[in-house]
Amino acid sequence: METMKRVRVGVEGGLHARPAAELVRLAKGFEAEIVIGAGTQTAPARSSLKLLLLGVKEGDEVELRTSGPDAAEALSAISGFLSGGAAHEAAAPSASIASGASQAPAGEFALAAGERPAGALKGIGTGGGPAIGPVFHFIQPALEAPAGPTPPEARSAELEKVEGARVRLLRQIHEDAAQAASPQARDILTAIASLAEDADWAAAIAAHVADGQPAITAILAAGRETAQALAALSDPYARARAEDMDAVARLLALAVNGLKPVSLADCPEGAIVVAEDLTALEIGSADLRRTGGLICRNGSATSHAAILAKAFGIPAVFGVADPENKLAAARTVALDGTSGLVYPDPSSDVAETFKARCAQARAEAERLSALRDVAPVTRDGTPVIVAANIGSVKDIELAKEYGAMGVGLMRTEFLFLGRTALPDEEEQFSTYRTVLEAFPGHPVVIRTLDIGGDKPVRGISVPQEENPFLGLRGIRLCLANPALFKVQLRALLRAAPYGDLKVMLPMVSDPAEIEGTRQLIAVCEAELTAEDKAFGSFDLGTMVETPAAALIAHDLAAVTAFFSIGTNDLTQYVMAADRMNPSVASLCRTNHPAVLRAIRMVAQAAQAHGIWCGICGEAASDASLLQIFLDAGVRELSMAPASIPRIKQAIGAATLSSPPQTP
Repeated sequence: METMKRVRVGVEGGLHARPAAELVRLAKGFEAEIVIGAGTQTAPARSSLKLLLLGVKEGDEVELRTSGPDAAEALSAISGFLSGGAAHEAAAPSASIASGASQAPAGEFALAAGERPAGALKGIGTGGGPAIGPVFHFIQPALEAPAGPTPPEARSAELEKVEGARVRLLRQIHEDAAQAASPQARDILTAIASLAEDADWAAAIAAHVADGQPAITAILAAGRETAQALAALSDPYARARAEDMDAVARLLALAVNGLKPVSLADCPEGAIVVAEDLTALEIGSADLRRTGGLICRNGSATSHAAILAKAFGIPAVFGVADPENKLAAARTVALDGTSGLVYPDPSSDVAETFKARCAQARAEAERLSALRDVAPVTRDGTPVIVAANIGSVKDIELAKEYGAMGVGLMRTEFLFLGRTALPDEEEQFSTYRTVLEAFPGHPVVIRTLDIGGDKPVRGISVPQEENPFLGLRGIRLCLANPALFKVQLRALLRAAPYGDLKVMLPMVSDPAEIEGTRQLIAVCEAELTAEDKAFGSFDLGTMVETPAAALIAHDLAAVTAFFSIGTNDLTQYVMAADRMNPSVASLCRTNHPAVLRAIRMVAQAAQAHGIWCGICGEAASDASLLQIFLDAGVRELSMAPASIPRIKQAIGAATLSSPPQTP
């Protein structure tokens, strides 16, 4: 039986590499055949390459067809993913403290449009401020294929060489992803692994080998064909994936030839990497904080390498126009990641200017680094907790590196998404315990499962909804599935003795939802007691993200231990403006008077009832809103780890007189 549905794509940026890889993982969890059609083209949902080649953008309408034993379930899950996907090419966090990169406002050092000083080359700056240092020329070994065709009797052995090298390359990419220095690098490498293991690319290589091409020639030819098809797409993110395909092909060809690729680990500390191309595979597993900056003659601001450079705050310039090939002979280089200017072998005046600016940036970085272990207080002595938002246990080290005072939001969805079986109690307990033990003496706020029609999970039945953001999601779905919810609550109770655990309920709109959760907790406590299993207690709080919760904040404050305001959803619900829709993006802003009034209502209700109030949405890291939040009574801010030092600094400069409430 075949099922069909037309879906408008809500995945931010469309089906570029990372969401395509996620879609492939989701599709592989079903037995059904799943095909996506866009215009006159179709692609199986299990092929990252073919999905990319569809060129599907955010807002496009696609046709989804499923057939097989679980076709209806597959249709629901895949359509939910396509229509309600979250942002994937997220904005990069602030600069790494260790990198010493300046976080001056954009344009502070930028020159007027079109202005280019003598001796400067121009490219596309991706941020990170100034840098100067010795050049590290990043050049991969040359590839040489045997002359002439492969004899027919040797072609099967040639194909075996390719497959063996491909297995080794995939293993290496997955190992690099597991050890990646940032969540962005991990996600990007995982997406690239999906390209490397694509069956269609493997088949194209095999066809070239069968025609008599040597392994190296076959790999490069198949990679070039796929890259050219990607480069022909209109979407810039999709075109940028052509670079990733070229990189995968080149590394596979090196592996077949027994050559070791040059690594960024070979770069001397503080040197400026100059490369023709710098791909995510070459950059993803490196600790970029060792490098002084990145310069690429090719590449774009949407390349994975650029995204990773932004994530670490590394000064970087891509697509540098160098007609006289000055960079090839340069021994020293200066660059400005803000203006996109590059100075090969700069004059003494330019060098002195850059050295002074870099010293200023280092001093600022050192001041921020000194705040790592500081518990910030306002100038009049009010303490404020600055915690981290994390999406998995892999984010713990980054949070600690930036000085997180615990966790203000741990999303538990990562335990459930992209798998064929639900996590059991033991897996959840082990994960929660790991996070709690990583932050001794600090609160850890764990949000219960927040899924629904917009975040499909295999094994959890969710009805198809016209508007999943207003449907059965968050605490609503959990209370509708008590058996599922009890597994998580039991795991949380068992983890409670290992730290300062606080549990937060998402999408609350009525006090009855808190009472229903307490009743389930009591059942779980009785079961654990009867089973003679150790457990503890935790504070039960409310994530305020619906207008209803803000309007009845006093009623909720009477039955909850704390509030944490999720400004992302609260803003879009208050403004009735989908934050994924660029047509109404200007309305979806936290500094709108209506949103700020809702936040004040919640914070004041918390103060009146003697409970603490925090913010865990993106607005928590907005220094321009800090004073408003503090004056309203907010005393805990949770954010992406890289934003923590600057908010700590801003807190130290703020003054207020409201009585403090701490977690």
